[in-house]
Amino acid sequence: MKSVILTDGGMGQELVRRSKSEPTPLWSTRVLIDEPDLVRDLHVEFIQAGARVITLNTYSATPERLAREGAEDLFKPLQKRGVELARQACEQAGDAAVAGCLSPLFGSYAPALTISYQETLDTYRRIVAEQADGVDLFLCETMASADEARAAVTAASESGKPVWVSWTLADHGTPRLRSGETIAAASSALGDLPVAARLVNCCRPEAVSAALPELIALGGPVGAYANGFTSIEALKHGGTVDVLHARHDLDPQAYADQAIGWVEAGALIVGGCCEVGPAHIAALRDRLDEAGHRISGVQ
Repeated sequence: MKSVILTDGGMGQELVRRSKSEPTPLWSTRVLIDEPDLVRDLHVEFIQAGARVITLNTYSATPERLAREGAEDLFKPLQKRGVELARQACEQAGDAAVAGCLSPLFGSYAPALTISYQETLDTYRRIVAEQADGVDLFLCETMASADEARAAVTAASESGKPVWVSWTLADHGTPRLRSGETIAAASSALGDLPVAARLVNCCRPEAVSAALPELIALGGPVGAYANGFTSIEALKHGGTVDVLHARHDLDPQAYADQAIGWVEAGALIVGGCCEVGPAHIAALRDRLDEAGHRISGVQ
């Protein structure tokens, strides 16, 4: 029996489906203002499905993305609203930790779209400053390069909160970050920065399974949460998520089959990313229970 932390699934695609608005390049961020009940209620559903960690719905609320859409003045209000809604969900649905969200600054899967390292670090520090008082840990997620992750982890660690780092991997071939760097190299680039867990996310479940041995070899707690996209190739910089499509072979039970395999291989943190909804998390909860594992929160 293992003690396994179960996280939530993907917010963005699920909110797009539930929202009355058309998808925009800011993905799910606009609903924080226009339809906040959708965000809170989805957080609640994930907690009720068994998640013991939920992540702020601020993935797209970075200064760079907002500036690109002429909405830079919304940065602080969106960050504040994201924290408020996550906390409201915890009060309504029960015990869960809230993870701050440090996402790619410009767009997912695009390691070449970078500013200088110092500018990247300064921007992550701005995000951390807005989230730190309202979260229990920081999740640096969908990190596509070693430098991107190093900047995010550096900023997050300065908060004194636990930090999880999660790299996104190429969907095919030998396990590599989308930058082409190895997981070991990306981990080494973090130096002595305090990292409570190392994860991989937002890639095909098959890519996760292939990468787990290398991730586990790094030592310490590891985890994974995959996406359910057929492919991410159609998504261009500044594009909208309606060009992406869900796989038909990853229903809740099929996804749980994949994720329970990660736990059997050594993962101690599992959940879901894009196209993985509350039903998937509930199925995974049930599979963990059936296998005799204890679902725990963040220590």
